[in-house]
Amino acid sequence: MSSPSPVLNVNGIEVIYNHVILVLKGVSLQVAEGQIAAILGGNGAGKTTTLRAVSNLLKGERGEVTKGSIELRGERIENLSPADLVNRGVVQVMEGRHCFAHLTIEENLMTGSYTRKDKAEIARNLEKVYTYFPRLKTRRTSQAAYTSGGEQQMCAIGRALMTNPSVVLLDEPSMGLAPQIVEEVFEIVKDLNTKEKVTFLIAEDRKSVV
Repeated sequence: MSSPSPVLNVNGIEVIYNHVILVLKGVSLQVAEGQIAAILGGNGAGKTTTLRAVSNLLKGERGEVTKGSIELRGERIENLSPADLVNRGVVQVMEGRHCFAHLTIEENLMTGSYTRKDKAEIARNLEKVYTYFPRLKTRRTSQAAYTSGGEQQMCAIGRALMTNPSVVLLDEPSMGLAPQIVEEVFEIVKDLNTKEKVTFLIAEDRKSVV
């Protein structure tokens, strides 16, 4: 029986910041369709840079891929914009639970639907997020600034789900969270992988991701 074909293929990439600072050299990885894969390492190992290279978020920090290639289902994607990648089903959840503090949980979630035009589809996606994250439905009218770290992390993942992704890049989702909340978050990740067939690439400094 043949193994699943790679949805993501990173081949020998090199990343340089500010034209001179070499951050990554010779990084290669493959992620199969429907897989949960992890990049493990300590601070400064290049995990975040690797994810940002895939999602094309390096330019905002004056970084660039100078060697190697990155392919999504066989298509070279180094020159696509982050918005192009979202439209192709790739979305990144940044480290640090980036939520709009002054917006409610539901308003934060709705910002993830900016690429969608079909109101019925948006409504279905929102209900799906609330199904997987019932705590967010309870707190949907609360300002994000007044919710817990765990709820903000769930909101950040939920916002990514509003784009109907096929590949989610999760950057250190356990950072600063209590072990019980970490376990809850990863159980939801496994559910999304099993039931929605979402592929995950997770960067963590923990040895037990799932």
